Amino acid sequence: MAIRNSKWHIRLPIIVSLTLVCGIFIGAVMSGKNEKGNVMGNYLKYLEILNLIEKDYVDTVNTDELVEYSINKMFEKLDPHTTYIPKRELDLAKSQLEGSFEGIGIEFNIIKDTIYVVTPISGGPSEQVGLQAGDKIIKVNGENVAGTNITTMEVFKKLRGKKGTEVRVSIMRKGVKNLLEYKIIRDKIPTYSVDASYMIDKETGYIKVSKFSENTYIEFKQALRKLLDKGMTQLILDLKDNPGGYMQPAIEMADEFISGDKMIVYTDGKGTKYDEKYRAGNKGEFEKNPLIVLINEGSASASEIVSGALQDNDRALIVGRRSFGKGLVGRQIPLSDQSEIRLTISRYYTPSGRCIQKPYEKNDLDKYHFDLANRYQKGEFFHADSIKFADSLKYKTSKGRTVYGGGGIMPDYFVPRDTSELTEYLFSLFNNNVIREYTINFYTSNKNLYKDVPFDKFNATFEVSDQMLSELVALAEKSGVKYKESEFNKSKNYLKTNIKAYIARSFYGNEGFYQIINQTDEIYIAALKQFSKARQLLKMK
Repeated sequence: MAIRNSKWHIRLPIIVSLTLVCGIFIGAVMSGKNEKGNVMGNYLKYLEILNLIEKDYVDTVNTDELVEYSINKMFEKLDPHTTYIPKRELDLAKSQLEGSFEGIGIEFNIIKDTIYVVTPISGGPSEQVGLQAGDKIIKVNGENVAGTNITTMEVFKKLRGKKGTEVRVSIMRKGVKNLLEYKIIRDKIPTYSVDASYMIDKETGYIKVSKFSENTYIEFKQALRKLLDKGMTQLILDLKDNPGGYMQPAIEMADEFISGDKMIVYTDGKGTKYDEKYRAGNKGEFEKNPLIVLINEGSASASEIVSGALQDNDRALIVGRRSFGKGLVGRQIPLSDQSEIRLTISRYYTPSGRCIQKPYEKNDLDKYHFDLANRYQKGEFFHADSIKFADSLKYKTSKGRTVYGGGGIMPDYFVPRDTSELTEYLFSLFNNNVIREYTINFYTSNKNLYKDVPFDKFNATFEVSDQMLSELVALAEKSGVKYKESEFNKSKNYLKTNIKAYIARSFYGNEGFYQIINQTDEIYIAALKQFSKARQLLKMK
């Protein structure tokens, strides 16, 4: 029987020949390198094994999947943040940090296997054609998407696409008998990383930054200018649960607060190729005013660059809990098949010399990934004394204060986590999206009642009634969450705050949400009482 050669077999001799030529050339140039650096020899071995599997293995296999699997296993021997991103996932990964993406422009949530529109993005194509918060997307381009176990990734694939292309959605809307049909022309959709900026009182401003993307510094400057125009003389910068992102906007943000040419951050890699020093240089608008930065265990990477620079330069009081400890510098390298690797090339260091990266063992990355759970169990979230530092990890700020290394940024003022109102019943409500479903339903039923009510009046007068809580409990029962009276009573005030905050988000956006939810945030509340310490930092010599 004749054996037909696949394209792989036809191309393999050419690949191997080219590889050998490259190997001879590289060998001539790099003769004398030790055996550990035998990259070309290992490359040929890998090609040989792949060819044997493709040609002779008893079962049919997908060699693309084998290659991706082997790459991921290889990276497990390196560090926790060197990663491989397949082509199919790259657009989504990039859109998280880029200033915009192309699609129909909605925030959505999957509740009970149905896509709910949380809100159409202002100025986007969905808002323009008339989609509303609370709408349920039943079909996309004639294909049923309700009750199909659809995932967030699949929603992105169906709704995002090139600017100018069309997508048809069938919508179920409360009070409307038949499905509503919309044709939406995809467009460029802006994404935002500054979620809220508002005045807490006549002198205190607040800015919440959720990530560091391409446009973060521009957004931050606009928010800062808005608050300065309102008379702000002291600021709370909220970086809690900010996972980081691009380094450059973090450096620019820190520079806005730091005067002169002081160090902001430096990197150290193999040799000197990727060693860099980043210093202040621009004249900022808020270099001499009291500043408090909020961090917690979810603050990582670029968030730690900002908080570390401000702490080491004695420019801000850091309030909260020890940050995550992600201080590896990743370089994005595109591959020939349009996939990408993010390769660790150096480490971040704060001005005092602290390495931001927490320790990890190359052969036990599970321990690294479960670090936050271990911190919780050891009591670190509740007692500052549970965090032990060796004398070798002591560093000095520019004005002589003691700060600690060992991974992450330890705050100047520790705030224990408040779990007094947290219960399993509450977690079940969140995990089953009951609170979001209830608040979306409330909004769709009452939007005309509150559409002209200013936020200040809503915040002062709106109360979550016992009737609303009973409706929530009934909805939870339908979702399979059994009522537990004692746990409900323990979490009652927490529930009221969250219900009010999510309703406010539907009416007033993220600024409304944060102005309410912050009223019960232990780190935020503690920070408001610490401005005397922030002012003392400015007076230190």
